[in-house]
Amino acid sequence: MLAIIGGSGMTQLSCLEISRRQIIRTPYGEPSGPLTFGKIRDQDIVFLARHGHGHTIPPHAINYRANLWALHSLKPSHVIAVASVGGIRSDLAPGRLVVPNQIIDYTYGRSFTYFDSTEERVTHVDFTLPYSQQTRALLLQGAKNAHTEIIDGGVYAATQGPRLETTAEINRLERDGADMVGMTGMPETALARELGLNYATIAVIANYAAGRGTNVNGIPLKEIYAVLEQAMVGVRNILEHVVSCYGD
Repeated sequence: MLAIIGGSGMTQLSCLEISRRQIIRTPYGEPSGPLTFGKIRDQDIVFLARHGHGHTIPPHAINYRANLWALHSLKPSHVIAVASVGGIRSDLAPGRLVVPNQIIDYTYGRSFTYFDSTEERVTHVDFTLPYSQQTRALLLQGAKNAHTEIIDGGVYAATQGPRLETTAEINRLERDGADMVGMTGMPETALARELGLNYATIAVIANYAAGRGTNVNGIPLKEIYAVLEQAMVGVRNILEHVVSCYGD
């Protein structure tokens, strides 16, 4: 089974032949919404909308621990996350797709670990390579088979949200080595690692980050939705071919 987490612009998966929906309760509360089960090209898929039905849960309020725990309980072979981000690097223009290979965490106040009990031995998890190399390779092969351009590698800066960043903040992120900025990459990526999940992300460049490209004096939010609608066509195409690669 493959698990897909949809972000902004992907609250449902149109190519999924739905068989059922199920609410899974976890020790950490309920996930963002019911899990949707079905098939793509005869392969079993489970889909979860990260922001909930109707896109109502802001990034800082998402129950990341419940989301990942619910998926983990199903023992998926891979977890593929789709995330909308702003492009910091000059070549990351709106509409481009990236499979990031590194992440920097600027979030705060989120429930970010499963290992917070004071009654158990302290647990440390290696996070040198935050994304599963197997899952990244699967995404890149799927994009190649789909004849859809995707960029291999990039540093994702995870910020708190829900507001967008200032130009000065983006300047700082760039100095830190970030190529793109989003609001949901952490703690999702780290929690997936703690659970031993093969997890990777397709980052969709929805807009230039503040002070970059055409957004020197502000980010036109209405344009973001138009970009996402078009870019998600490519994402769905990649996912269908990823399923085929996985089936092979």
